[in-house]
Amino acid sequence: MNDYLFIIPLFIAVAIGWLLGRRQRDNQLPVQNSLQQEYFRGLDFLLSEKTDEAIESFIRALEINSDTIPAHLALAKLFRKKGDVERAIQIHQNLLARSDLSRDDFLRIQMALAKDYYAVGLFDRAENLLLEIRAQRPGPEINQKVISLLIKLYEKEKEWEQAIEVARQLSADELQGLEVELSHYCCELAEGYISQQRYRHAAAKLNAALNFDKRCVRACLLLADIAISQEDWKGAIRDLKRIASQDPLFLSETVQRLKHCYSKLNQMAEFERLMKQWLNKYPSTSIMLAQAEMILEQQGAYPAGAFITDQLKHRPSVKGFNQLIDLYIAHASKGTNESLMVLRGLMGQLELSKPVYNCQRCGFSGKSLHWQCPSCQSWGTTKPIQGLEGE
Repeated sequence: MNDYLFIIPLFIAVAIGWLLGRRQRDNQLPVQNSLQQEYFRGLDFLLSEKTDEAIESFIRALEINSDTIPAHLALAKLFRKKGDVERAIQIHQNLLARSDLSRDDFLRIQMALAKDYYAVGLFDRAENLLLEIRAQRPGPEINQKVISLLIKLYEKEKEWEQAIEVARQLSADELQGLEVELSHYCCELAEGYISQQRYRHAAAKLNAALNFDKRCVRACLLLADIAISQEDWKGAIRDLKRIASQDPLFLSETVQRLKHCYSKLNQMAEFERLMKQWLNKYPSTSIMLAQAEMILEQQGAYPAGAFITDQLKHRPSVKGFNQLIDLYIAHASKGTNESLMVLRGLMGQLELSKPVYNCQRCGFSGKSLHWQCPSCQSWGTTKPIQGLEGE
């Protein structure tokens, strides 16, 4: 289907070129006939779902009538999408060698060639060409495309500062759709500063991340970690509680951090109150188990087991069931304990075999939280799994 999406514009471009050529060269009937034959042969291949044959036929049609620049560009784009970047580069370089190009066509072809270089991993060549295009002061449309590709290029090279600097040259309207990526670039820089214990610089980058995207959970988690490292328990709690309004799916990532902070402040009653509030509003297994642990400490095993059992009736989960088994193992008789140990071993293997996070865009799953999906390369789309096998 993707091939057809690129062949159809190519097919239209060749058709337009053929019609124009027919008007301009009425005295060259043999050329017209050859073009017409290749054109309809390519159409026949396309309708027969013979994509490669259709491409070759259209190539021959373009060789007969080389005036159709849009057709050449469409063909090169198709080659790039199919992975044959060398042929795409050759087409674009041949076009740039022509002396009859208009300024707009010249810029369009340069832009297409930069995409070729980017696709094949020649980032230095792509960057130099993009900067050359910018130096020619193109119109707003091409300029935005140049900056967008530069941002992606710097992302590939992990040049986060350069990516942010280039993005700042876009208007507020043009920045729409890039906020999430830019916030994560700031977080990447912040993590570098954190590893060097330069917490002030890291906090500045994280605040910049929140300026780009106020819903950036990663920034608040990192700010909380900085506060915890500096024993600023109240500041950490403030940052962690913000996540409830950013994305409640990530509250499971805050539970142990919050428990540690409230414990340091001797305010476990506040922690218990917060867990009850969140369990009613944003139910998850991690929050439920945190509350069950407090019931166990305060009231004993039986009330804690009864609480977990009641919660599992409304929101069953493998993780919750395993915790319930652990509770019974600790307080069961020897004969019952042995049976429960076998069951716990089986359920433990089931829990260990299941992923914890998945990308909500492409479905990639794993046990580690990747802020950029390893599969589709999207930022901020990987979240804790919900339901029976998750939260």
